[in-house]
Amino acid sequence: MKIAIGNDHAGTDYKNAIVTYLQSQGHEVTNFGTNTHDSVDYPDFVHPVAEAVSQNEADFGILICGSGNGVSMTANKHQKIRAALCWTKEITELARQHNNANILSIPARFTSEPQAVAMVETFLKTLFEGGRHQNRVDKIACS
Repeated sequence: MKIAIGNDHAGTDYKNAIVTYLQSQGHEVTNFGTNTHDSVDYPDFVHPVAEAVSQNEADFGILICGSGNGVSMTANKHQKIRAALCWTKEITELARQHNNANILSIPARFTSEPQAVAMVETFLKTLFEGGRHQNRVDKIACS
């Protein structure tokens, strides 16, 4: 799978752990995030991830910031993006099953690195259920 990943300064260590995991599983990763802990503006790293996913250049995206809110809000401005802010494996699983989320947003200040890696694993292994959920997903976009 092709995975686009982006992060701000709060998510650098998490991003590194997630990239290591993804590569160990044979996934191709494109890193759009910062590699330092210096303060940066998260939208600069979110837009390229959302574009890669919306243009089918990546199968899924992963975004990491302190709360996960800013990256989710930014990504969800893009058509075809369904970014889900998740902080447990159970919420992650439901975001894929029911909402067909294509970007996972992780709040680094509210999860541990092992928990974040486990959420990524769940996100990539969980399939969209379709059925009654497809009708709902079809109503998300405004245009």
